Amino acid sequence: MAGLRDLDAYLERIGVRSRPGLAELHRAHATSIPFENLDPANGRPALLVLEHLEDKLVARRRGGYSFEQYLLLMGALEALGYDRVTPMLARVRAGGTGEVRPRTHLLLRLDTGGETWHLDVGFGGDGLLDPIPFGPGGEYEQAGWRYRVVEDGRELVLQMRDGDTWADQYGFVPEEAPFVDIETSNWFVSTWPNSPFVTAVIVGGQDPGVHRRLMVRGGAVYTESTPESVDTATVELDEVPGLLASRFGIEGVVLNAEGRLVI
Repeated sequence: MAGLRDLDAYLERIGVRSRPGLAELHRAHATSIPFENLDPANGRPALLVLEHLEDKLVARRRGGYSFEQYLLLMGALEALGYDRVTPMLARVRAGGTGEVRPRTHLLLRLDTGGETWHLDVGFGGDGLLDPIPFGPGGEYEQAGWRYRVVEDGRELVLQMRDGDTWADQYGFVPEEAPFVDIETSNWFVSTWPNSPFVTAVIVGGQDPGVHRRLMVRGGAVYTESTPESVDTATVELDEVPGLLASRFGIEGVVLNAEGRLVI
Protein backbone atom coordinates (compact mmCIF):
# COMPACT_ATOMS: atom_id res chain seq x y z
CA MET A 1 0.00 0.00 0.00
CA ALA A 2 1.33 3.47 -0.81
CA GLY A 3 1.84 6.09 1.88
CA LEU A 4 -0.40 9.11 2.39
CA ARG A 5 -0.20 11.90 -0.17
CA ASP A 6 -0.29 14.57 2.57
CA LEU A 7 1.24 13.25 5.78
CA ASP A 8 1.37 16.73 7.34
CA ALA A 9 -2.39 17.17 6.92
CA TYR A 10 -3.00 13.82 8.64
CA LEU A 11 -0.68 14.74 11.52
CA GLU A 12 -2.50 18.07 11.91
CA ARG A 13 -5.83 16.21 11.92
CA ILE A 14 -4.71 14.09 14.88
CA GLY A 15 -3.04 16.99 16.68
CA VAL A 16 0.61 16.04 16.18
CA ARG A 17 3.04 18.73 15.04
CA SER A 18 6.27 16.80 14.42
CA ARG A 19 7.17 13.29 13.31
CA PRO A 20 5.79 11.23 16.20
CA GLY A 21 6.90 7.95 17.68
CA LEU A 22 4.64 4.93 17.33
CA ALA A 23 2.90 5.23 20.71
CA GLU A 24 2.21 8.96 20.25
CA LEU A 25 0.88 8.40 16.72
CA HIS A 26 -1.40 5.54 17.83
CA ARG A 27 -2.92 7.39 20.78
CA ALA A 28 -3.39 10.59 18.79
CA HIS A 29 -5.26 8.75 16.02
CA ALA A 30 -7.36 6.73 18.48
CA THR A 31 -8.51 9.85 20.34
CA SER A 32 -8.95 12.18 17.34
CA ILE A 33 -10.76 10.30 14.55
CA PRO A 34 -14.14 8.86 15.59
CA PHE A 35 -15.64 5.57 14.56
CA GLU A 36 -18.77 6.13 12.45
CA ASN A 37 -20.75 4.43 9.70
CA LEU A 38 -22.94 7.25 8.39
CA ASP A 39 -22.14 6.37 4.77
CA PRO A 40 -23.24 2.68 4.83
CA ALA A 41 -26.24 3.63 6.98
CA ASN A 42 -27.32 5.94 4.13
CA GLY A 43 -26.76 3.45 1.31
CA ARG A 44 -23.20 4.52 0.41
CA PRO A 45 -20.69 1.65 0.62
CA ALA A 46 -17.42 2.51 2.33
CA LEU A 47 -14.67 3.12 -0.24
CA LEU A 48 -11.15 1.93 0.56
CA VAL A 49 -9.22 4.01 -1.97
CA LEU A 50 -6.53 5.81 0.05
CA GLU A 51 -7.11 9.14 -1.73
CA HIS A 52 -10.79 8.95 -0.76
CA LEU A 53 -9.92 8.09 2.85
CA GLU A 54 -7.62 11.08 3.11
CA ASP A 55 -10.34 13.35 1.75
CA LYS A 56 -13.04 11.95 4.03
CA LEU A 57 -11.24 11.37 7.35
CA VAL A 58 -8.60 14.08 7.08
CA ALA A 59 -9.73 16.95 4.83
CA ARG A 60 -13.46 16.71 5.67
CA ARG A 61 -12.75 15.66 9.28
CA ARG A 62 -15.19 12.76 9.18
CA GLY A 63 -14.76 9.47 10.98
CA GLY A 64 -14.89 5.96 9.61
CA TYR A 65 -15.29 2.35 10.63
CA SER A 66 -12.49 -0.18 11.06
CA PHE A 67 -11.55 -0.81 7.42
CA GLU A 68 -11.28 2.92 6.75
CA GLN A 69 -9.47 3.72 9.99
CA TYR A 70 -6.78 1.06 9.67
CA LEU A 71 -6.03 1.64 6.01
CA LEU A 72 -5.60 5.35 6.74
CA LEU A 73 -3.27 4.51 9.63
CA MET A 74 -1.43 2.03 7.44
CA GLY A 75 -0.87 4.76 4.85
CA ALA A 76 0.46 7.07 7.57
CA LEU A 77 2.83 4.42 8.89
CA GLU A 78 4.20 3.77 5.42
CA ALA A 79 4.65 7.51 4.84
CA LEU A 80 6.63 7.63 8.10
CA GLY A 81 8.94 4.89 6.89
CA TYR A 82 7.46 1.79 8.51
CA ASP A 83 7.58 -0.86 5.80
CA ARG A 84 6.50 -4.02 7.65
CA VAL A 85 2.82 -3.37 8.34
CA THR A 86 0.55 -6.40 8.10
CA PRO A 87 -3.28 -6.13 8.00
CA MET A 88 -5.27 -8.97 9.59
CA LEU A 89 -9.01 -9.71 9.55
CA ALA A 90 -10.86 -10.49 12.77
CA ARG A 91 -14.24 -11.80 13.90
CA VAL A 92 -15.96 -9.48 16.37
CA ARG A 93 -17.00 -11.31 19.54
CA ALA A 94 -18.15 -8.38 21.69
CA GLY A 95 -21.89 -8.46 22.31
CA GLY A 96 -22.26 -11.92 20.81
CA THR A 97 -23.70 -15.13 22.20
CA GLY A 98 -21.03 -17.52 20.98
CA GLU A 99 -22.06 -17.62 17.32
CA VAL A 100 -19.40 -17.57 14.62
CA ARG A 101 -19.45 -14.18 12.91
CA PRO A 102 -17.86 -13.15 9.60
CA ARG A 103 -14.47 -11.43 9.52
CA THR A 104 -15.64 -7.81 9.57
CA HIS A 105 -12.93 -6.12 11.61
CA LEU A 106 -9.41 -5.11 10.64
CA LEU A 107 -6.30 -4.70 12.80
CA LEU A 108 -2.61 -4.17 12.07
CA ARG A 109 0.59 -5.94 13.05
CA LEU A 110 3.72 -3.81 12.89
CA ASP A 111 7.27 -5.16 12.92
CA THR A 112 9.91 -2.56 13.71
CA GLY A 113 13.24 -2.45 15.47
CA GLY A 114 13.14 -6.13 16.39
CA GLU A 115 9.74 -5.74 18.11
CA THR A 116 6.23 -6.70 16.97
CA TRP A 117 3.18 -4.61 17.86
CA HIS A 118 -0.61 -5.01 17.83
CA LEU A 119 -2.27 -1.81 16.58
CA ASP A 120 -5.98 -1.14 17.20
CA VAL A 121 -7.42 2.33 16.54
CA GLY A 122 -10.88 1.57 15.10
CA PHE A 123 -12.90 -0.67 17.38
CA GLY A 124 -15.86 1.60 17.97
CA GLY A 125 -14.71 3.37 21.13
CA ASP A 126 -13.51 0.31 23.08
CA GLY A 127 -10.19 -0.27 21.34
CA LEU A 128 -6.67 0.25 22.57
CA LEU A 129 -5.25 3.69 23.26
CA ASP A 130 -1.69 2.47 22.77
CA PRO A 131 -0.04 -0.37 20.86
CA ILE A 132 0.56 -3.58 22.78
CA PRO A 133 3.12 -6.31 22.10
CA PHE A 134 1.76 -8.71 19.51
CA GLY A 135 0.53 -12.10 20.68
CA PRO A 136 -0.41 -13.68 24.03
CA GLY A 137 1.27 -12.11 27.02
CA GLY A 138 0.58 -10.07 30.10
CA GLU A 139 -2.05 -7.55 31.04
CA TYR A 140 -1.75 -4.01 29.71
CA GLU A 141 -3.27 -1.09 31.60
CA GLN A 142 -4.15 2.01 29.57
CA ALA A 143 -5.74 4.97 31.38
CA GLY A 144 -7.51 2.58 33.75
CA TRP A 145 -8.63 0.09 31.09
CA ARG A 146 -6.99 -3.33 31.07
CA TYR A 147 -6.40 -5.51 28.01
CA ARG A 148 -4.78 -8.81 27.20
CA VAL A 149 -4.47 -11.27 24.31
CA VAL A 150 -5.13 -14.99 24.83
CA GLU A 151 -5.09 -18.02 22.58
CA ASP A 152 -8.28 -19.82 21.56
CA GLY A 153 -7.42 -22.64 19.16
CA ARG A 154 -5.98 -21.07 16.01
CA GLU A 155 -7.18 -17.62 16.98
CA LEU A 156 -5.72 -14.90 19.13
CA VAL A 157 -8.38 -13.04 21.12
CA LEU A 158 -8.19 -9.47 22.39
CA GLN A 159 -9.98 -9.17 25.71
CA MET A 160 -10.88 -6.15 27.85
CA ARG A 161 -11.41 -6.34 31.60
CA ASP A 162 -15.07 -5.84 32.49
CA GLY A 163 -15.60 -5.79 36.24
CA ASP A 164 -14.45 -9.15 37.56
CA THR A 165 -14.29 -10.88 34.17
CA TRP A 166 -12.44 -10.67 30.86
CA ALA A 167 -14.72 -9.86 27.91
CA ASP A 168 -13.77 -10.98 24.40
CA GLN A 169 -13.51 -8.12 21.90
CA TYR A 170 -12.48 -9.98 18.74
CA GLY A 171 -10.57 -13.04 17.59
CA PHE A 172 -8.25 -13.41 14.62
CA VAL A 173 -5.95 -15.88 12.95
CA PRO A 174 -2.51 -14.20 12.91
CA GLU A 175 -1.94 -14.20 9.18
CA GLU A 176 -1.85 -11.47 6.54
CA ALA A 177 -5.13 -10.57 4.86
CA PRO A 178 -4.73 -9.92 1.11
CA PHE A 179 -6.33 -6.67 0.03
CA VAL A 180 -8.88 -8.53 -2.09
CA ASP A 181 -10.16 -10.22 1.10
CA ILE A 182 -10.33 -6.87 2.89
CA GLU A 183 -12.29 -5.40 -0.02
CA THR A 184 -14.69 -8.37 0.01
CA SER A 185 -15.31 -8.12 3.77
CA ASN A 186 -15.76 -4.37 3.53
CA TRP A 187 -18.27 -4.67 0.68
CA PHE A 188 -20.26 -7.29 2.58
CA VAL A 189 -20.45 -5.36 5.84
CA SER A 190 -21.31 -2.04 4.16
CA THR A 191 -23.95 -3.36 1.73
CA TRP A 192 -25.55 -6.54 3.18
CA PRO A 193 -29.15 -5.56 4.07
CA ASN A 194 -28.92 -7.13 7.54
CA SER A 195 -25.53 -5.67 8.41
CA PRO A 196 -25.61 -3.57 11.61
CA PHE A 197 -23.67 -0.94 9.68
CA VAL A 198 -26.53 -0.70 7.17
CA THR A 199 -29.45 -0.94 9.60
CA ALA A 200 -28.16 1.43 12.30
CA VAL A 201 -25.91 4.40 12.91
CA ILE A 202 -23.03 3.42 15.22
CA VAL A 203 -20.58 6.00 16.50
CA GLY A 204 -17.69 5.61 18.93
CA GLY A 205 -14.91 7.73 20.35
CA GLN A 206 -12.54 7.87 23.25
CA ASP A 207 -10.32 10.02 25.40
CA PRO A 208 -7.95 8.57 27.98
CA GLY A 209 -10.21 6.96 30.59
CA VAL A 210 -13.51 7.63 28.77
CA HIS A 211 -15.25 5.56 26.10
CA ARG A 212 -18.22 7.04 24.22
CA ARG A 213 -20.76 5.16 22.10
CA LEU A 214 -23.92 6.17 20.26
CA MET A 215 -26.38 3.69 18.75
CA VAL A 216 -29.25 4.90 16.58
CA ARG A 217 -31.68 2.18 15.52
CA GLY A 218 -35.21 3.53 15.71
CA GLY A 219 -34.36 5.45 18.89
CA ALA A 220 -30.98 6.72 20.00
CA VAL A 221 -28.96 5.59 23.03
CA TYR A 222 -25.76 7.31 24.20
CA THR A 223 -23.34 5.55 26.54
CA GLU A 224 -20.34 7.04 28.30
CA SER A 225 -18.18 4.69 30.33
CA THR A 226 -15.08 4.82 32.50
CA PRO A 227 -13.25 1.89 34.08
CA GLU A 228 -15.43 2.42 37.17
CA SER A 229 -18.87 3.32 35.79
CA VAL A 230 -21.26 3.22 32.85
CA ASP A 231 -23.84 5.93 32.15
CA THR A 232 -26.50 5.34 29.50
CA ALA A 233 -29.15 7.80 28.33
CA THR A 234 -31.90 7.82 25.72
CA VAL A 235 -31.51 10.73 23.30
CA GLU A 236 -34.20 12.34 21.15
CA LEU A 237 -33.39 12.02 17.45
CA ASP A 238 -33.38 15.76 16.90
CA GLU A 239 -30.67 16.03 19.57
CA VAL A 240 -28.35 13.59 17.82
CA PRO A 241 -26.69 16.05 15.37
CA GLY A 242 -25.65 18.27 18.29
CA LEU A 243 -24.40 15.27 20.23
CA LEU A 244 -22.34 14.10 17.24
CA ALA A 245 -20.72 17.54 17.04
CA SER A 246 -20.09 18.04 20.76
CA ARG A 247 -19.05 14.53 21.79
CA PHE A 248 -17.50 13.12 18.60
CA GLY A 249 -16.45 16.15 16.56
CA ILE A 250 -18.62 15.15 13.59
CA GLU A 251 -20.06 18.32 12.10
CA GLY A 252 -22.71 18.77 9.42
CA VAL A 253 -25.12 15.93 10.26
CA VAL A 254 -28.81 16.78 9.93
CA LEU A 255 -32.05 14.93 10.60
CA ASN A 256 -33.97 14.90 7.33
CA ALA A 257 -37.73 14.84 6.77
CA GLU A 258 -37.71 11.02 6.76
CA GLY A 259 -36.06 10.91 10.18
CA ARG A 260 -32.68 9.79 8.83
CA LEU A 261 -29.32 11.19 9.93
CA VAL A 262 -27.55 12.42 6.80
CA ILE A 263 -24.33 14.22 6.07
